[in-house]
Amino acid sequence: MPVVIVVGGQYGGEGKGKMTAHLCRRYGFDAAVRCGGPNSGHTITLDGRQVVLRQIPAGVVNPGTALFLAAGCLVDLEVLFAEIARLNLSPERLRIDHHAVVIEKAFVQEERGKGLNDRIGSTCTGTGVAVARRALRSGDLRLARDVPELAPYLTTVSEDIMARHSRGEKIVIEGTQGFGLSVYHSPYYPYATSRDTTASGFLSEAGLSPLVVSDVLMVIRTFPIRVGGNSGPLPGEIDWETVRQESGYPYGISELTTVTQRLRRVGRFDVEIVKKAALANLPTRVALMGVDYLNYRNKGASNFGQLALETQRFIFWLQREIGGEIGFIGTGPADDELIDRLGEWKSDQKGALDRAPERPERIPVPRV
Repeated sequence: MPVVIVVGGQYGGEGKGKMTAHLCRRYGFDAAVRCGGPNSGHTITLDGRQVVLRQIPAGVVNPGTALFLAAGCLVDLEVLFAEIARLNLSPERLRIDHHAVVIEKAFVQEERGKGLNDRIGSTCTGTGVAVARRALRSGDLRLARDVPELAPYLTTVSEDIMARHSRGEKIVIEGTQGFGLSVYHSPYYPYATSRDTTASGFLSEAGLSPLVVSDVLMVIRTFPIRVGGNSGPLPGEIDWETVRQESGYPYGISELTTVTQRLRRVGRFDVEIVKKAALANLPTRVALMGVDYLNYRNKGASNFGQLALETQRFIFWLQREIGGEIGFIGTGPADDELIDRLGEWKSDQKGALDRAPERPERIPVPRV
């Protein structure tokens, strides 16, 4: 049965939470495993409103989905317990690996004292210091097993997930951030996060073998974003008013970072970082978010044929560039603003990639 890894193909904020939520809602995934830490948030639609999750997996949208925090997770107890209370989660629903690292308040202060915010645009949530302390095998580092309040939630996630896999259950591994932020593979180091952000890295955090993976779903955006401040290069950087004018949005648009609530930087589509991400992750499917930013007429579209012609051409071109199918298309920020093409492939669409235009000098969408 499926073990799907959801990864980001740019600099985070691509829509990984939205895709994890969709898999759990529509396809009834039995378990969702969250990797990473509270330095990045995933946005989902819950009870008709947008909710940001920094610790709990986005699979929480399906009451039948068991939730796990991997051994490689970094846990902010205050954030975690607030989300547990808000979502009314019991230890029967949420399980946390014994070896997840606890972020201390002193770690946050240490990152601020080192000027990480000004130097590399860090969110200064203590995540990087927690990763460093773990690597140094510091004797005073607390793991989840050392926190009495977490005792009812503790488990060995890799064993639990493999047991579920052997029973034929469907499992999604929810990655964090994006390929362009990988501490190992980002072309812009040191403007990177503190961990690897590839499918292989997330498997390591969860303690799973690559042999169990059935699919890698890579999520990308039409207009990539980075956090505000001095967070590193963003090729083709523009402003949100330019996106609004070119898309035809009838009202102002902008995005804030989920953790620090700073205005996100935005740039034009850069196929090179996406191709690097595709090479590292070899995705079996790609999800493209934000086609409403290409053309406001795309907002809320429910099938491929409703998209503007130049958007369809862009998608054909992009599939050819990355050598894979775009199976999901985000047409707005809400979870239900999504075209799921897995059931849409028809005989009259066969050969669509063969009909795609040759690589143009510019992407065939105005000003992208």
